[in-house]
Amino acid sequence: MSSTILHINPEIEAAEEAKNPLLVTLGERVRTQRSRRGMTRKALAAAADVSERHLANLEYGVGNASVLVLAQVADALECPLAQLLGDMTTANPEWLMLRELLAPCDEVQLKNLRLNIATFLGVPRADSMPATALKASQRIALVGLRGAGKSTLGQMLAKELGYPFFEMSAEIEKLAGSSVAEIQALFGINAYRRYERRVLEQLIAEQSQAVIATPGGLVSDVASFNLLLSNCTSVWLQAEPQDHMQRVRAQGDTRPMAASREAMEDLKGILAGRAPFYSKADFTLHTSHQALPETFELLKNMLQPVIFKNDMKILHVS
Repeated sequence: MSSTILHINPEIEAAEEAKNPLLVTLGERVRTQRSRRGMTRKALAAAADVSERHLANLEYGVGNASVLVLAQVADALECPLAQLLGDMTTANPEWLMLRELLAPCDEVQLKNLRLNIATFLGVPRADSMPATALKASQRIALVGLRGAGKSTLGQMLAKELGYPFFEMSAEIEKLAGSSVAEIQALFGINAYRRYERRVLEQLIAEQSQAVIATPGGLVSDVASFNLLLSNCTSVWLQAEPQDHMQRVRAQGDTRPMAASREAMEDLKGILAGRAPFYSKADFTLHTSHQALPETFELLKNMLQPVIFKNDMKILHVS
């Protein structure tokens, strides 16, 4: 049996080896942020008013000589590049010393520090209670990418509990007097995020008991997501990428993710970018592993210890 030899173009190989690590990392961060926000490269290029080719070069890690010059200046000044760019965490000596202390910490240590800082500052401690403990909030927030089952399971759960059900996207449209697509097209994603925050704040202020289906991109605004975690019992509805895609298309969704030629790769990138945030929810339920009735029973069982009123509100689990 003869072996197959893979011939690599020497010019491509040389170009890969010549890439500057700083530019490669910068490109990876841009891709991660783009995926987290659910934007195609074409959409980001239009929003940033740069050519798609320039953006592609940025993500690929080439063609950014000005960034390298700035990095050289930062090295010469013996300061972080972020300090020259005006990052808030380099604004004064205390921030800089905190950065230095936190830099070697792993994710578990950082989480514990964040929760302790929240306690010290008197801020509600987001996701500070174990999943099995009783949590005071009877607002159930379902998070996850669209197509995970938030609307379907949310309406079923609200009916079971006798709680009102809120689809945040619909509430945003009511508040703005425009569709989500129109808000983003006319005023931009930042304006949409402001409407999203206002709706979330309003629901928290006015509803002590509710089931809330959140927009998939809510985690892109860390402050809004922290507000949700602090004031709601949260459940990440997780699904396989192909199930997300199939359900979205079955709903007749024609937004960029569903219409893109590279829709599946885009979707996987979005999931990869948002999963670390979704995973901060109190509970995680995979909706691809069983049929809808069984999934709903799992959801009710999962929430049984935390849904209570006075003594305890009993969910009817079959």
